[in-house]
Amino acid sequence: MPVELQILGKAVKAAQYRQHRALDSRLASIGSTLAQWDALRAIARTPGASARELAVSTFQSEQAFGTLAGRLVAQGLVDRRPGHGRRFEHHLTPDGERVLKAGHEVANSVLAECFETLAETEREALLGLLRKMEALPEDENSPG
Repeated sequence: MPVELQILGKAVKAAQYRQHRALDSRLASIGSTLAQWDALRAIARTPGASARELAVSTFQSEQAFGTLAGRLVAQGLVDRRPGHGRRFEHHLTPDGERVLKAGHEVANSVLAECFETLAETEREALLGLLRKMEALPEDENSPG
């Protein structure tokens, strides 16, 4: 009997939702949110990136990322510097690096709990399947 695709999609979304809720809740203990920590990770991966580049890598609109980056600048976690033309480059401050590091520790703990029911071979299989899905062109990933 074939798997009902809407049930499969809902199961993936439910797992992601539980993971995000747990991460957001535990990141609060270090004074961060999941969106903020994700932005710090993106900036750390590509120092000097523009808001447009960072928005794409964090799955946000450019406007939403700009608002988030403004809050991170106000908190002293990110430094925005003028780049070419109207472009601003984003860099972590020492405080931003500290929050990022603390966030990694929190995330490792939360994710260990999220995936503890899966054997290592199951984790490898799940990662392989998700990467296979991610490799599809965008229009093939969208529902309809």
